[in-house]
Amino acid sequence: MSTPRLEVGQTAPAFTLPDADGTPTSLADLLATHGRVVVYVYPAAMTPGCTTETVDFEGALQELTEAGIGVVGISPDPPAKLARFRDKYEITFPLLSDPDKAVLTEWGAFGEKKNYGKTVMGVIRSTFVVESDGTISLARYNVRAKGHVAMLAKLLGVELTDVDLPEPAEG
Repeated sequence: MSTPRLEVGQTAPAFTLPDADGTPTSLADLLATHGRVVVYVYPAAMTPGCTTETVDFEGALQELTEAGIGVVGISPDPPAKLARFRDKYEITFPLLSDPDKAVLTEWGAFGEKKNYGKTVMGVIRSTFVVESDGTISLARYNVRAKGHVAMLAKLLGVELTDVDLPEPAEG
């Protein structure tokens, strides 16, 4: 059974999820604040790939924000773990918790995936760009963590001044 995927031109499914402090955060609020929003889905905070991707987004945040683009990360981690992750790596954009994976499933980012040659159920590392009118202008599934943010910035026409994005600290 394959997971339904979101496609360019579709309306992004609405969501309201708790952030690292437990404060409800909605897609509508993020769009109202930023105009355009990058929604990225990652499997687990504090893991190497997810840390690389999140730290890279933080490194590009100023340029993305100046281009009118907000960033939000979603994982199934509980808010307390997201708070430790945010604090350890000094992440300043919202990290949202979807422990029952309802939003991840609705966005096509939870379902069957290949892991070391086996088909398993899990979080599918994905990235979406949602325009101010709520439509999806970019939907990528099974993205690679390393180099993803730089590639995304290029697609969005955002020039990153810090081409060598910071490496995540060990831990």
